[in-house]
Amino acid sequence: MRPSFLFSCFCCFIAPLSAWTQEKVNYIPPIPFVPETYVCYQSREALQIDGRLDEESWQAAEWTGEFVDIQGALRPTPPLRTRAKLLWDEQYFYIAAELEEPHVWAKLRQRDTIIFQDDDFEVFIDPDGDGLHYYEFEINAFNTVWDLLMLRPYRNNITGQPVNLFNWNIPDCQTAVAVQGTINDPTDVDQGWTVEMAIPWSALQEMARPKRRPQDGAQWRLNFSRVDWHMKVGGGAYVKEKDPDTGKNQAEENWVWSPQGVINMHRPETWGYVQFTEMPVGVQVVSFVDAPEEAIKWALWQLYYQQYRYREVHGFFTR
Repeated sequence: MRPSFLFSCFCCFIAPLSAWTQEKVNYIPPIPFVPETYVCYQSREALQIDGRLDEESWQAAEWTGEFVDIQGALRPTPPLRTRAKLLWDEQYFYIAAELEEPHVWAKLRQRDTIIFQDDDFEVFIDPDGDGLHYYEFEINAFNTVWDLLMLRPYRNNITGQPVNLFNWNIPDCQTAVAVQGTINDPTDVDQGWTVEMAIPWSALQEMARPKRRPQDGAQWRLNFSRVDWHMKVGGGAYVKEKDPDTGKNQAEENWVWSPQGVINMHRPETWGYVQFTEMPVGVQVVSFVDAPEEAIKWALWQLYYQQYRYREVHGFFTR
């Protein structure tokens, strides 16, 4: 992490000495900092991207832990299981997910629409772990995708400049969805849907340091999210349930691999860690190794949070 990153956004908002206050402003993280970890092995074979996950390498790869509510232990355990698994080879980073769902539905078919208006699966990747530039990828049960390049988290939008490249596309990205049941048919009960994607390193290395695919032992920050809307059957189709008090759609559920503590996926510093190994999957177990510098980074993030909390109260950052 570049030390200047955490403080560069403060320089335009420094308060004069006369504006200082004796009031102490604290920030207490809503949940403990215990990001999930995963070791990503090399695939032993070429993978066919069809959403079925039936190759030997996929069968040998471990699932992540089951997704939890985005707020972690502050909210109940999700009623439907969601989990993911990862592999890689020289060309691609492979991501698969399994979403249990008795009523599979989707509406959006146009690329780069706001996919989380449907039930969806989402991927967030911060290759260099700077908490600033990262990738976001969303997909629904129709295999409709929205991929965008985030220049900074939304909370950092203090200059009015764009925070993302909305119409940026990952070239040569392959995706597929397999539905275990029937999509948009409320007369039956489905098992769910599976997602499979192959993201080329040629796109991901743009935000990596150095600019190449991860080497043996490298760790990237990632998280996965599932958006699940409250649905009912109306007129022979699935429709979103309304809040009886407001008349608006009920708020969606957000289930994630590594909990954020708040309803906000755009906090890369709280995502999980994925460690890459050149060991072929299923041959030998490789242990995840904690990086001691991550504890230092988290301490710096506490200062970052306190500065932003101070600015919320007083309108400017401290010196």
